[in-house]
Amino acid sequence: MANKKKKHKKKQTPAKKKRKILYGRIFLAFVILFVIIYILIMLIPQEIKTVHISGNEFLTDQEILELASLEDYPSTFTHYSYKIKKDLESSDLITNATVKKHWFYEVSIQVEETRPLFYDTTKKKTVLESGKTSNRSFDVPILINYTPDKIYEKLITKMNDLDTDIIRRISEIQYDPNDVDPNRFLFTMDDGNYVYLTANQLNNLNSYVTIISKFEGKKGILFLDSGEYFQVMEG
Repeated sequence: MANKKKKHKKKQTPAKKKRKILYGRIFLAFVILFVIIYILIMLIPQEIKTVHISGNEFLTDQEILELASLEDYPSTFTHYSYKIKKDLESSDLITNATVKKHWFYEVSIQVEETRPLFYDTTKKKTVLESGKTSNRSFDVPILINYTPDKIYEKLITKMNDLDTDIIRRISEIQYDPNDVDPNRFLFTMDDGNYVYLTANQLNNLNSYVTIISKFEGKKGILFLDSGEYFQVMEG
């Protein structure tokens, strides 16, 4: 007998079930998540309670709080770190600010200041090491007279080389040119001595304490524009 060929029916692959997107469950999950976040926010203190400030030498803590708009210890959620940093660095007196928050209600601020150099009586402003000016008053020397622009700019540049301690020892600066040098200045020191210097030699003033100690407390005029000649004042 001839072998009968068996017919095999091709098995049909069951149609894939369409997955229904459960919008209701997703919405419910978002609602629950929102409620949890809201409760957590309510448990976290809303106001900034403590501000730590460091790096400031010329600006007071209160002035920094005011620049950062933190003097009234506002809500921590309206004063983000980047906003505080931006507010601080908008001041000509601050070159850089680092702001960090700890546990939402503590803020640490570290600033780098622009050093004030002298008060210009002709402009009635304080000159900063950046060359900009400020209406604020600081314990700095007073430039008592007009100085030509180019020499004025050189004075600012060279005073940047002075130690802060030395700047604090100067009470007055007078532009006092002579026939030899148009860059000459007379510095009145807070210890009662006077120092003649040219703008180009201004960094020599960093050695003032060492130089003046050689004269054993005598008062006089120190000519640093021509060596270290010291002229003792009578009486």
